[in-house]
Amino acid sequence: MKAFWVGAVALMTLSPLAQAADEAARVLVEKMDNASHQLSYEISYIHVRKSSIQPLRYRHALIDGESFGHINYLSGPNRKIIRRGSEVSYYEPGVESFTIESGQMVAPLPAIIQSDIKRIAKLYNFVSLGRGREAGLSANLVRVSPKDESRYSYVLWIEDRSHLLLRADVLDRDGEPLEQYRVTSLVISSQVADSLKAIASAELPPVVHAPKHQDVEMGWEVTSLPKGFVPVYRNRHRLMLTSRPVESQMFSDGLFSFSVYLADADKMSVREQKVRLGRRTMHSFVTGNAEITVVGDIPPATAKIIAESVRFVPTDSDQGK
Repeated sequence: MKAFWVGAVALMTLSPLAQAADEAARVLVEKMDNASHQLSYEISYIHVRKSSIQPLRYRHALIDGESFGHINYLSGPNRKIIRRGSEVSYYEPGVESFTIESGQMVAPLPAIIQSDIKRIAKLYNFVSLGRGREAGLSANLVRVSPKDESRYSYVLWIEDRSHLLLRADVLDRDGEPLEQYRVTSLVISSQVADSLKAIASAELPPVVHAPKHQDVEMGWEVTSLPKGFVPVYRNRHRLMLTSRPVESQMFSDGLFSFSVYLADADKMSVREQKVRLGRRTMHSFVTGNAEITVVGDIPPATAKIIAESVRFVPTDSDQGK
């Protein structure tokens, strides 16, 4: 009996301590988010995946209250991405450069630094993992862990003084790393802003205005979405190579995203197919005359549940027939 009470008292004592540690971890992630958007800095880092290692350099600064970002790919073709406020320009050999209106860069950057921390805090726990060292600098480790098992998690190395992100590991549900972003050098200096000022006055490629997403009426819906995933857009188009008509819907929880595709099954359709490359999963299967495919940054088990939850529903056009 005495042992029971000792254990109970210990649990009651540890619980507030654990809560305080988790709250401190959340505050650290918020500071990281603020530092990523407010400081003038340059980082060199490597993007590590199962089959490749890509070295990159990223510079960021606020110029006259506007955020500027610049990514250079340091190996292979000469590629770069420039963000000036809400406009992002892409430069790649063999392709005409272009600019799109977007608040995010489609690039090998940790999604966590381009996310709304308050939004994802409703879906993920922030857990302190102690201290570590990366790029020769001391850091606090925080695990961003989903409140369910339907998605991946992050482990973050947040630098002590600046609170900038030094390393981010994307982990599967078993804790195995799927992808890593590892900083090799960090410079915080007003000179970074000076070097980016040339971009402020530079003539960027013309803005490409994507067609507005119309409220396309779909004859199907996903009935089993993981909590927090909301529709981003839906579309109806034809595949470039085969002209095969496809309908798609994209969903995001603010940190990870996936798309669901539906097409008429044909002789090339495979009864069921599962592929995972790093954190990217593809699950496809045929039901009746339809081929359903789920592609995105979610675990294979989640992709399977989503694909099998697609249900056909009558549309207004069907009811009018």
